This record gives sequence, C-alpha cells and structure tokens, in this order.
Amino acid sequence: MASQVLTQDQIRIEGTATTKLEAMREANDILVAAGAVTGAYLPAMLEREESVSTYMGNYLAIPHGTNESKDAILASALSFVRYSTPIDWDGNPVRFVVGIAGIGNEHLDILSKIAIVFSDEDEVEALLAAKTGEEILDILSEVNA
Repeated sequence: MASQVLTQDQIRIEGTATTKLEAMREANDILVAAGAVTGAYLPAMLEREESVSTYMGNYLAIPHGTNESKDAILASALSFVRYSTPIDWDGNPVRFVVGIAGIGNEHLDILSKIAIVFSDEDEVEALLAAKTGEEILDILSEVNA
C-alpha cells in the first residue's frame, strides 16, 4: 500500500460546501488534485450514495465510488474536509467528509483505520478542536502506517 494516502495538501480545515452534493464534490476535487482519481470518480461517488448512505456516525461521512469505478482510481488516497457548520447528510449532521479512493481492496484497510479513530469520542473532539492541517494529520497518522 502507498505509504502516504493522506498529506497536508489533502486536508481542508474549513470546507466551503453547504450541501451534501457540494461536500462530495469538494472531497472529490481534492482527490483529483492529488492525482488519485479521474473526473469519472464523482459520478461513481454519487451513484454509491444513491444506493447506500456513506454517513458513518460521529459527524463523519466517507463518500467513495462503486466497485465498477475502479478504473477511475489512479492511486490510493484520502481527502479530509472539516465543516464548522454541519452538513445535512440525509438528516444527520456531518462535520467531517473523508473522500476515499483505494487501489484494489486497499480502501478496506484505510476505512478500518478511519473507523478506529472516529469510534473514539476524544479523537473526534480533537479533530474538531484542531487548529491546523498538521494537527489533523497527526491525529489521523495511522492511515499512513
């Protein structure tokens, strides 16, 4: 697995989106800019969201593409966007949108590492309180291990 799936360039401590669609676009744009996915990935993220919500609890949503969108993935990577005003995600408040793209089945390993961090309420509070991308990257460092 690539050692750096999340870098400071892929972290936004203040997202600009106000809707679920805009938030998914923001997460995707970061993945595109990182060279991890092609423009074909956003439609696959939207398709996945139609079939099953990517809201995970603890203010977290993890939009990702469908299994059929694997050719749109060029490298395993994450995008991380935090919102000070919660995004309405199918009636759930979301403060963190983590876009994910994984080569092969790498997304499963990455997802489990994110789930561990977000299952700890102290870690979630630390992510909410973080002042810099560097602090966020430090809290999420396990995803790069």
